[in-house]
Amino acid sequence: MKRAESTESILNTLRAREVQLAVHDVGTGYSSLNYLRKVPIGALKINQSFVRQITTVPAEMTIVTAVISMGRSLKLRVVAEGVETQEELAFLPAHQCDEAQGYYFSRPVLPQQFARLFETGISEASVIVHR
Repeated sequence: MKRAESTESILNTLRAREVQLAVHDVGTGYSSLNYLRKVPIGALKINQSFVRQITTVPAEMTIVTAVISMGRSLKLRVVAEGVETQEELAFLPAHQCDEAQGYYFSRPVLPQQFARLFETGISEASVIVHR
């Protein structure tokens, strides 16, 4: 993002070609809220460090619900990373999070294994959290 104008132009071109963009790890590192104004994104991804404690640490629950609320207000998809438990998964749709990903669904797999999983059918319910 050192050359914001040229980056914005490239990202707008990608979006025009229906490539979907997401701000990764919202609330950590370089995922500045400033990007929400400058970059044509379609989704916010909540960092796993927040998701892992949503059922045990009230402050983390507050941060996650705030990010979900902000994303929904901006008409963006909200994706929670790092879901590992049924409790975390239950929390997310109850707070209108659109999607979840993490070890609860599957550990990382090699491309050949993914293709096999994809061919045999992964139920949508196990991959996407429905509102």
